[in-house]
Amino acid sequence: MFPQRLTEGYRAFLDDRFPREKNRFEALAEKGQSPEVMIIGCCDSRVSPEVIFDASPGEMFVVRNVANLVPPFETGGDFHGTSAALEFAVQALRVKHIVVLGHARCGGVRAFADDTAPLSPGDFIGRWMSLIKPAGERLGPNKGDLEDYLPRLELAAVENSLKNLMTFPCVRILVERGKLQLHGAYFGVASGVLLVRDPETGEFKPAVEGVPERFSMFSARDAGPL
Repeated sequence: MFPQRLTEGYRAFLDDRFPREKNRFEALAEKGQSPEVMIIGCCDSRVSPEVIFDASPGEMFVVRNVANLVPPFETGGDFHGTSAALEFAVQALRVKHIVVLGHARCGGVRAFADDTAPLSPGDFIGRWMSLIKPAGERLGPNKGDLEDYLPRLELAAVENSLKNLMTFPCVRILVERGKLQLHGAYFGVASGVLLVRDPETGEFKPAVEGVPERFSMFSARDAGPL
């Protein structure tokens, strides 16, 4: 049976939001999508980009995977979901901004830090999380304080994904021409605080004023140069 929660949510959508935004949906159906922003986020159910940025349908092109990772450019193998979404966003939709959105308490990052046993014989998750290895090597070993180490590793993983984005020719060329901008961001699930990476210094700073001081302490420089 289809989940009752989804049926109820859809009914609420039909009764409230759809009538309010009917014209927008009709325009999107007729003219297609033209978002200016691509979000590469985590599939963690607590971190919804559309909710965080209060976005309407058609405003953001979103791809989500475990730990919001971007693999380096390569054409081997058969399936490249994130790379395909990136190619479509850049070359077909011609987005102007790509945001790598990390978050606190990321289970995928913690699994890498803990070096836990594979979830299954195939271990898709383990092989996927190996993409964090360069970030972990730059950050250095965990000295036993996960409360301090994990946020820094989460930020370092965002930095590493930004670096990997530049290995895609279609991205690098547009960035160098000034037609595409790359951004790093980090969301505090419990606090609601959003940190945005300063491209000049590598520091992650609150996106808006009036947030707790402790959230301004994280810096990508703690992860080492990338």
